[in-house]
Amino acid sequence: MSEVEATLQRINGHKGVLGTIIVNDEGEPIRATTICDADGTPVEDQEGTVAKYAELIPQLASMARSMVRDLDPQNNLQFLRIRSKQHEIMVHSDAEFTLIVIQNPAAAE
Repeated sequence: MSEVEATLQRINGHKGVLGTIIVNDEGEPIRATTICDADGTPVEDQEGTVAKYAELIPQLASMARSMVRDLDPQNNLQFLRIRSKQHEIMVHSDAEFTLIVIQNPAAAE
C-alpha cells in the first residue's frame, strides 16, 4: 500500500469523516474515497459528487488564498475550514494538489 493510500485510510478512520478527495493542480480528482451522507450511507452519484467538490472547492481555496495575500503579501493560506449545517469541509491547498476532507460536524462534537 502506498503512503498516500495509508494516509487516506488514516484520515477516513477519524470519527465523522464522510470522505476525502485529492485534486491535482488542473482541478481533476486523482484519488477519492467513498463519499457518504451524514448517516454514513454512500451517496448514489459518487462520480458526480467527487466532480462537484473537485471543481468548486479549489476555486474557493484560490479566492481565499488571494484574500490572505491581499491582506499580507508575505502570508499564504495553508488550511481552510468551512462549516455548514450538513458538512464540515477541511481543505489543504498546495501548488501541486488540494486535499479535501468532508466530515459530519455533529459526529465531530
